[in-house]
Amino acid sequence: MIASSKDANPDSDASSKPEKTPFFVDKNAPKNDAVDYPAIEDAVRVILGAVGEDPDREGLLETPARVARMYAEMFAGLKSDPGRHLEKVFEEDYDEIVLVRDISFCSMCEHHLLPFTGKAHIAYLPSGKVVGLSKLARVVEEVARRPQVQERLTHTVANLIEDRLSARGVAVVVESTHSCMTMRGIRKPGSLCLTSAMRGAFKTDPKSRSEVLGLINRSAG
Repeated sequence: MIASSKDANPDSDASSKPEKTPFFVDKNAPKNDAVDYPAIEDAVRVILGAVGEDPDREGLLETPARVARMYAEMFAGLKSDPGRHLEKVFEEDYDEIVLVRDISFCSMCEHHLLPFTGKAHIAYLPSGKVVGLSKLARVVEEVARRPQVQERLTHTVANLIEDRLSARGVAVVVESTHSCMTMRGIRKPGSLCLTSAMRGAFKTDPKSRSEVLGLINRSAG
């Protein structure tokens, strides 16, 4: 009878077992290795003390580390190139509108460091090559992971698609709700900010512009 490895080494403990890998690892997710976690933790402790809290009380002991990890995640797109998602293209004899609507995102307003959330709609006119639809969503996701304003997010996405795909036309419409307007200051929940960026045919041809906006605004039902 052949002894199992467990029988052969009864003193082995669980610590010697290899760590389990997550079920799903997104290799395309943005990463920011420049994040200084200890510096963020120190800053959060200072802020907590400055507002009259006790950073050493039980409920707040791990808050600085949590905030540091949150910022690393929220700002993961700072040191990456979202355009890399548009490198793999497919030759296709298709010259009509390609539209992906309702791409959800969450970004951070650079004025108050409060989130703004919403959805983006992206359309483009191919010039002999198309890109995987999920790649458009990845561009939005990665551009969103930076401190910024909605206007810049909108233009950045449009510029990337126009440049990397050599698209004959690009339309990007973003609609979102800003926490800096709904939970502080004027405090107007339900207010919506819409921005758009038009490139190529969608900017110069009123008919093309009208068509793409009609598709974006069309009810899903």
